[in-house]
Amino acid sequence: MSEQRTTADDADGPGDGGSESVTTVIVAGLCNLGIALAKAVAGAISGSSAMLSEAAHSFADTVTEVLLFLSLKRSTRPADDAHPLGHGRERYLWALLASFATFVGGAVFSVHDGVHTLRHGEELGSPALSYLILAVAFVLESVSLARTVRQLRGTTRRLRVGGYRYLRHTSDTTVKAVFLEDSAALVGLLLAFGGLLGAQLTGDALWDGLASVLIGALLAWVAYVLARDNASLLIGRALPERYERVIAETLTAQPRVVRVLDLVTSVYGPDDVLVAAKVDFADLATAAEIETACDRAERAVRQAVPAVTRVYLDPTPPRR
Repeated sequence: MSEQRTTADDADGPGDGGSESVTTVIVAGLCNLGIALAKAVAGAISGSSAMLSEAAHSFADTVTEVLLFLSLKRSTRPADDAHPLGHGRERYLWALLASFATFVGGAVFSVHDGVHTLRHGEELGSPALSYLILAVAFVLESVSLARTVRQLRGTTRRLRVGGYRYLRHTSDTTVKAVFLEDSAALVGLLLAFGGLLGAQLTGDALWDGLASVLIGALLAWVAYVLARDNASLLIGRALPERYERVIAETLTAQPRVVRVLDLVTSVYGPDDVLVAAKVDFADLATAAEIETACDRAERAVRQAVPAVTRVYLDPTPPRR
């Protein structure tokens, strides 16, 4: 199997889960913490529900980054007797909890506060501080997003795929989470600015409450996307069909291998994939030849798909 084909298909498979993701999460977490405190102060002074929603948004993002950091650290622990296949999927457990934090801490609060404002109105103070905080927050969120985009560009350039395709199919949900949260944060800031400006120009808190509801809806969508992807990987997702086809063809191309009767793949992390296959070997092959063929096949599969870490082959006669 040519190297070019495998590389081009990497967008649908595991991504780069190295230390660069840890740095991206730390940068995003520090930015979000500072922004959250500033928004909370501005929201309390101005009385704006949109600003308070944005503060809840940033606090939820900060909790999310802490959980993502835990997911990266705990998932890299080595295998032991109790966990012979390692702790790779723990990454998706903590990332799933992070999506719940985004939903409960951000979306629910924002929608509730916005609906309360729409029903009962609010007393708006001076929005000058809120405008200043929104501007500073926009700059800081842009810095965090730029860091994430640099990592994405480096990965997609190495894999020679588009950014949208990579984000849609990658098993590195940490980078995907930071990218979606930073993007949603920038949109949320624009919504908060629009709500403040509309309320100031018209004297009607309707615009501020509507902005808060829209921020909550945006956060709910982000939480849903991340929860769906992490739940799928936590349950156990196979490699895409094109990857399995590459593995099957690589096994079939090995000496003494007649055909692959059954193939199972399971993703445990961005760079941790298990492959198990029932293989029909030549009838006249000796035990030593089968052992040698299995060893060669394992090395060939790992070379064809570098994310594969474990290969289990079961010599099986075909059904008559």
